[in-house]
Amino acid sequence: MYQPKFRITNNLLTYITRIESAKALIDNAPLVPAWEAKFRQDAMSKTVHFGTKIEGNDLTQEQASRVVMLDDVRDTGEVFHRTGIMARERDVQEVINYRNVIKWIDVQEAVDVSKVVTKETLSIIHRFTMERLIDEAYAGNYRDKQVIVKSAVHGGVVFRPPVSVEIPFLIDDFFEWIHSPAAAQLHPIFLAGIVHYQLVYIHPFIEGNGRTARAMAMLTMHALGYDFKRFFSIEPYFDKDVESYYQALLSVQQDPLSDMTYWLEYFCYGIAIGIDVVREQVTKLSKDLKLKKQLGKQVALSERQIILLELFQQQEKISSEDAQKVLPQVSVDTILRDIKDLISKGVIKKEGVTKGVTYQLVE
Repeated sequence: MYQPKFRITNNLLTYITRIESAKALIDNAPLVPAWEAKFRQDAMSKTVHFGTKIEGNDLTQEQASRVVMLDDVRDTGEVFHRTGIMARERDVQEVINYRNVIKWIDVQEAVDVSKVVTKETLSIIHRFTMERLIDEAYAGNYRDKQVIVKSAVHGGVVFRPPVSVEIPFLIDDFFEWIHSPAAAQLHPIFLAGIVHYQLVYIHPFIEGNGRTARAMAMLTMHALGYDFKRFFSIEPYFDKDVESYYQALLSVQQDPLSDMTYWLEYFCYGIAIGIDVVREQVTKLSKDLKLKKQLGKQVALSERQIILLELFQQQEKISSEDAQKVLPQVSVDTILRDIKDLISKGVIKKEGVTKGVTYQLVE
């Protein structure tokens, strides 16, 4: 049976500790639903944009986000009509497809790896990824020919995956290990990193292996309760230095013992620094959990009130004039009603009188 080789280094322990700390804060952060939805939308847009950009997609982040926002659209012609984006049809289709992959993963329940991370799931994700991009006979089915992997930087051949006849056996062996007691003992982040690497190594499909492998790694974390409320995307980390990403993957093949330690350190570090960014954003909005301590539960707020709360993260006290600057299209009376409502809900308090009045968060 397949058995990954790696060492638990001080770096890996440090990264996992950082990830666990951030996860605990994010899971318990007292964010209002509107902000949770915003974080999830931002994470999805980043995952789709950078996850396809790594593979050569030319859409800008803004263009990709506009396509992702068209939640009900699957046809490229409709995208062009509704957005006016000027781009290659293939680029738009890739973004549509990967958006559908992430949407599919998001609705899967965290239950059991053996029920979610399967050969059947691998096939489903690949079909979603490559819809309308390759011959339908190859969508979700293993390749029947040899392929090579070229560097996205210099174009040279960097990896020759196993021959096609070996794929069914390699995949069966790998998923047998994933569902084994040995795999169940690993930290979910380690398991996700191994899933990512091994599917890239096997390269089971004619095209779309990178996106499919990254999606399967994401699904693995989600299935084990490490979705971080779906606020997080690791793809920007991979895209920031694509050459380092490929070198980290290739490090396993270059090691005489096929040791995966360097790849796992690279993978876990990416999650650790990415989730730290999310933690900082969440901490600002939850004011170091003071709101939760004060209120004990989530508070329903309007979009205007959310904007005002964001202003409180930037400065300790605000005046009505400060509020008007961030809500220029809103009347003074409406802003004052929103402020009064925040006071009544125990979120902020009033200080001073007449022209010297300021507001600050309740400690």
